Amino acid sequence: MGHPKTYHIAWLPGDGIGREVTIEALRVMTRVAVPYGFEVSYQEHKAGGTAIDHFDTPLPDQTLKACLSADAVLLGALGGPRWDHCEGEKRPEAGLLRLRKEMGVFANLRPVSVPESLAGASPLRREIVAGTDLMIVRELTGGIYFGEPKGRISTEEGSEAFNTMRYSEFEIERIARVAFDWARRRRGKVTSVDKANVLDVSRLWREVVTRLHADEFSDLHLEHLYVDNAAMQLVRRPSDFDVVVTGNLFGDILSDLAATLPGSLGMLPSASLGGRVGLFEPVHGSAPDIAGEGKANPIAAILSGAMLLEHLGEARAAAAIRQAVDAALDEGFRTPDTWQAGLRKTTTDEMGLRIAELAERQTAVLI
Repeated sequence: MGHPKTYHIAWLPGDGIGREVTIEALRVMTRVAVPYGFEVSYQEHKAGGTAIDHFDTPLPDQTLKACLSADAVLLGALGGPRWDHCEGEKRPEAGLLRLRKEMGVFANLRPVSVPESLAGASPLRREIVAGTDLMIVRELTGGIYFGEPKGRISTEEGSEAFNTMRYSEFEIERIARVAFDWARRRRGKVTSVDKANVLDVSRLWREVVTRLHADEFSDLHLEHLYVDNAAMQLVRRPSDFDVVVTGNLFGDILSDLAATLPGSLGMLPSASLGGRVGLFEPVHGSAPDIAGEGKANPIAAILSGAMLLEHLGEARAAAAIRQAVDAALDEGFRTPDTWQAGLRKTTTDEMGLRIAELAERQTAVLI
């Protein structure tokens, strides 16, 4: 019998609760790997605020090199109030933007689903969120976060700051293609979000998406929404959406809005793809106010681990993890962010351990 395949993961725990939640994702991936004939190895590297403290930069060269040579990157949350005094390229968020750019991960995938067990935890009525299962495809390496010129100048009226929203046909077409490809695997509907009534860049966005749809994906349903209307419809009729595609700024805002549908940011994973190596991270922040208290929800990180394994070709192991998460929720396991009376309040590591146990058990069914 040959040696099992080993996947090498660059682990960037980051700041705040990043370490607590990602260590649970690694626990679950490691436990579920063996029955499926592969192994997971990981090496820790600093990024974000902790890297600033140690190396005076949010993305040390050795961290970037490790990420580019790994099979995948698992990232915790970066930043926090402790580093708010940092400016420009020294900010933790600047390190994250550079990491995405250097890795070439132009497509950010954020699945948002509301399982029946969590419908009651949503801030919206159960009948509105029930059945929600959507995928937000956010362009990640262009738009206003990277457009030039940008900066600050002094004028007679005082300081003035400016950023530039730019998109090329190439950038729009490649992210739209990702969205259409996902719609073919899902329910066949794409909602493209822009601000074409005001912005020239959005008018180009709409033209390119419409042309690509007509030329290559006419079997799918395409609709266009202005971003303000899209925000309203996401909370009015979330179950009507399938795949949502949009630019960097709008995607940042809409994906966090959609993340509230299950009642907690701690439930939602993400994958950033497009380069040779994929980047996987929970969508929530570093939450320094609860760091080290065992209150953080590890499910977003664990489901990010499932997306990581699926991207590496281990779809059955990923399915076992997702089913284990559902089973733990069905058993009533809850961290404080989604706890309700009558359910079992657990700590971060208790939730991770239970999901790992259920994932191992699930493999007997799926193999």
